[in-house]
Parts: sequence; C-alpha cells; structure tokens
Amino acid sequence: MRFAVVGAGGIGGYLGTRLALAGEQVTFVARRRNLEAINARGFRLIREDGSEEHAPQVRAVEHPADAGPQDAVLLAVKAHQVAELVPALRGLFGPATAVVTLVNGVPWWYFHRLAGPWEGRRLQSVDPGGVIAAHIEPERVIGSVVYPAAELVAPGVVRLVEGNRFTLGEPDGTRSARVEALSRALMRAGFKAPVSRDIRAEIWVKLWGNLSFNPISALTQMTLEEICRCAATRGLAAAMMAEAQAVAERLGVKFRITLEQRIAGAEAVGAHKTSMLQDVQAGRAPELAALVGAVLELAEVTAAPAPHIAAVHAAMQGLAHKLAAERAALVLRPLAG
Repeated sequence: MRFAVVGAGGIGGYLGTRLALAGEQVTFVARRRNLEAINARGFRLIREDGSEEHAPQVRAVEHPADAGPQDAVLLAVKAHQVAELVPALRGLFGPATAVVTLVNGVPWWYFHRLAGPWEGRRLQSVDPGGVIAAHIEPERVIGSVVYPAAELVAPGVVRLVEGNRFTLGEPDGTRSARVEALSRALMRAGFKAPVSRDIRAEIWVKLWGNLSFNPISALTQMTLEEICRCAATRGLAAAMMAEAQAVAERLGVKFRITLEQRIAGAEAVGAHKTSMLQDVQAGRAPELAALVGAVLELAEVTAAPAPHIAAVHAAMQGLAHKLAAERAALVLRPLAG
C-alpha cells in the first residue's frame, strides 16, 4: 500500500518506519531539519530494548502534492494543528484515499454516521468554522485510537517508549474492505491492529483519562502516579471522569471498565509525565480543545452538567494564555539552600 504519514514525530515516525520495513511504500510529509534528515538517511527507530531498526527507503516531501495520491493518509499531528494543514492535504487524495485519524481526544468527525438525533452535527471546539470537514470528506475517515508512546529524539530518529497497539474502526461500525486491508498492513508491520465495531467507545476509554489527568498534571506538575496517590488530585480526576462518563452515556457509549479500574491503570503507568505536562514544560501549545473543550461542548449538546471539567478547563485556558503571551515554559525548580 502507498502510505503518506503527515507528521513525522514520535507516532508518525514509529508507524512509517515499521510500515516501510514491512514493504509498504511510505512518504512522510515533513518540514525543515526532519525533511532533510529523512531524505538523506531515512528513518531510524530505537526500540524499547535499545536495539535499532533503519528504514533507508522512505522519502519525505514538504508539499503533499509532490507525493501524489495515496491509498491511506496517516494523520499523526496534534488535533489543533489539523486545520492549518488540511487545504494542502488534498494533494494526497485520490478517489479512494482513506484518512486515518491518529489524533488524541474527540475527533472532528465524531457525529458522522452516528445514528441518533445529532447525526452530522459539527463540533465547533475541534473544527472551528468547519475548515477540516470542508477539506476532508467524512467518507474518507477511518478512526483510530493510539496506545503506544514514542518520541522524536533527533531529526529522522524516533525512540519507542512502549506499546504497539492501534485500534481501528469505521465511524459507522462496519468491517469494510478498506479497514480490513489497513489492519492487515499494520499487522504485517508488527503492530496489533484490531478492528472495532464501536470506535467511539474505544476513543472514550482513552479520553476518559486524558481529559482529567492531562490538565491536572499540567496545572500541578505532577506525574500520573503522583496524581493518583494524592487524595485531592485523585478525587478531582474521579469527579471529572464521572461527569465525562455521564456525557458519553447520553451519547450511547457503554464503558467496559469501571472508573476506578481506569484510575488504577493510570497509576500503574508510574512516574509518567502526560503529554500536556510535557507541552507546558516545553512552551508548546497544549491539546486543550480536543481533550477537554470538546467534552464540554458534548456536555452542552447532551445537557449534562460538568462543573469540575469546566473549572479545570478554565484554569488550563488561563495557564495556556499566560505561557503563550509571555512565550514561556512552566517548570518547577528546587529552592536554593
């Protein structure tokens, strides 16, 4: 298959390298030093045990049109970066090109082919003005939930932290030929790639933790383990998660694990810094709209109260505004003496 990987960061680099090594034709859409490094040396993957894999045959382009139509576009950028990229992405589309959304949080296509009173509704929080929907036909979309953690450690070099599971699913729950073909391609590359008949339920299980632990960690500078072992922050996370569960259930989602099981799973990860904490410590814009703002919009749509989520969202908005205005990062430093 012909794959275009949009976003040559940790997850994009991990996917693209393994797919190329499995014999797929992979093109990265990249910029600056990453673009130069991939075209000069290919992509290198450092595995969990320190061993390395090298895919010298991949190529990179800055302008999507230079790659031409693809079988699948793997959209591996942060949710708030999608809108600025989509006009150019049409250069990757042929009549049957699928777009696999590897973004965190509530996707812009959430209500596409969702049976019920809100079918076709647009989420302003994740697609302001409908820019994304105007450039990516919803029929192209295949949903995905990303479980691995990986980081770009140098241009063209990605380090796998852990994980190899990418759950896939059609928005309408069917097991289409294209999602089955994509699953097989990922499995040939060494990934676990189950096809879900309810991709939204899968999205919510991951989102359940992200909408609470991410902003709490960014505001407090605490790791997952610390949040779960402090009664105050554990209680706040549980309250946010309970509100989110009520929203999801009004949308027809059924949770297969309990709230306490989800918290225990986060605690078991240990002293891990969430992506939002890493962002504020590096001075990057956090994925606030897709992880928290969209849940608040869904709460409004379903008339479900969410006061704890709203309060934490407001505090996080203030922090993000402060850091952006001062072009600053937030890092705690020990006191001298």
